[in-house]
Amino acid sequence: MRKKVDFLVIGTGIAGLTYALKASAYGKVCIVTKSNAEETATKYAQGGIAAVTYTPDTYDKHIRDTLIAGDDLNDENIVRITITEAPERVSELVEYGVQFDKNASGRFDLAKEGGHSEFRVLHHKDQTGLEIERTLLARARENSNIEILENHFTVDLITQHHLGVEVNRRTPNITCFGAYVLNNNSKQIDTILAKTTLMATGGAGNVYATTTNPPIATGDGIAMVHRAKGIIEKMEFIQFHPTSLYNPSEKPSFLITEALRGFGAVLKDIKGNEFMQKYDSRLSLAPRDIVARAIDNELKISGEDHLYLDARHLPKDELISHFPGVYAKCLSIGIDMTREMIPVVPAAHYVCGGIKVDEWARSSIQNLYASGECSSTGLHGANRLASNSLLESLVFSHRAVIDASAKIKDIEFCDDIPDWNAEGTVMNEEMVLITQTLKELQGIMTNYVGIVRSNLRLQRASERLDILNRETEELYKHSILIEKICEVRNLIKVADLIIRMAKERKESRGLHFSIDYPKSNEEGSVFMDTEDL
Repeated sequence: MRKKVDFLVIGTGIAGLTYALKASAYGKVCIVTKSNAEETATKYAQGGIAAVTYTPDTYDKHIRDTLIAGDDLNDENIVRITITEAPERVSELVEYGVQFDKNASGRFDLAKEGGHSEFRVLHHKDQTGLEIERTLLARARENSNIEILENHFTVDLITQHHLGVEVNRRTPNITCFGAYVLNNNSKQIDTILAKTTLMATGGAGNVYATTTNPPIATGDGIAMVHRAKGIIEKMEFIQFHPTSLYNPSEKPSFLITEALRGFGAVLKDIKGNEFMQKYDSRLSLAPRDIVARAIDNELKISGEDHLYLDARHLPKDELISHFPGVYAKCLSIGIDMTREMIPVVPAAHYVCGGIKVDEWARSSIQNLYASGECSSTGLHGANRLASNSLLESLVFSHRAVIDASAKIKDIEFCDDIPDWNAEGTVMNEEMVLITQTLKELQGIMTNYVGIVRSNLRLQRASERLDILNRETEELYKHSILIEKICEVRNLIKVADLIIRMAKERKESRGLHFSIDYPKSNEEGSVFMDTEDL
């Protein structure tokens, strides 16, 4: 199948849906998603959206908190743009029908999370993402200018490379003409030509063995843009959420929202003693990178598999009312959080780097935009401030539409693009190879490229990953494509980017901590040329 659209959107989370809804006023929109449209990382976001809403909060306070959390590696101009545009973007969500919690006086019931100096997080109980996803998807399904292709896996972006033109990361004017998409129903690879394309594919948490991300988070967008010779940056900054529910048999790990600590829950060691006073004056409300490293250190000292989050001292009725999802989940495994401490452990949660974009969400490839977790806007720096991620998606998807809609009439479809060539490929019967490769990959990244790193660990990870990469590329070249092969291939590419960028950062900063470089390098680190990445 070949089709032509004005706006191609890859992903159905908050970034993709808000962009699609706004872009639909200017042309035909096609949204491609590899699973059911509802199955996105947005759906699992518990905490909420940070935005300055009432005094005594101010833009400057929110900006300062973001810069402090990001260890001053943020782009301050981008931070200011995002924070100052936040209230208007949040108001648009309310207009779409998103129901944020309010107090008895009718004002928004704002929460406070780690790294925030004020109460500024809008939320819907502890299921904010689910409320947003449900509302936006309903609006998209009602829109006659939006087509949603579910169970369609985007294999690769289409550029001049597919016209036989050699390109590299120094080639000027690399242009995106659309994408090759695997229809999981027909098993055919379709060609979708688009005037503009938005990458909104989310994160890559499944590169690690333990993650709060859904199984769909396999770094597809980042890997595709890298293969298309786009610029990727800051992949060494992987955020581990300090508190996922310790339940080893369950994947993905259930997230215990940071808002619970903002509500007053306290971290305690295996013996029931508080420990955060040893690491930071903000105690359990320190930024995530600090808390995650503190927990990691406590686990190494004790040799235990988990520690605890204690909410027993909090008002029972308010606790259940504010966190019904967490309460129900804990009960399902036999824990009453009003009477017992919650066992928790850090889990891979968020990629702070990704596809490098500017203030209009434009990537280094023409007519290709990126928004959400797969992008690197400069907002997060070396560590994301809690509840800034949904906000980032809103702001940059809005900005992408402004830019894309202004030039859509001047862009022509490229009709010379060939259809996908599957000649010489065969159905791969050795699924065990793919499954085992994924397990090996996750083991390598968890053991060597986790919360605390070293030169030796990174080198060992790199050498082992090279073997997996060679084996998987060979399999990919000769197999009739199925989604699982493509996902594992993408995860290996993302893992390679994380390792290589981590090796080049000769300092400890934010989420990247190396025992070989325990301090920040104020003069800056030396990095390889982007051509090598």
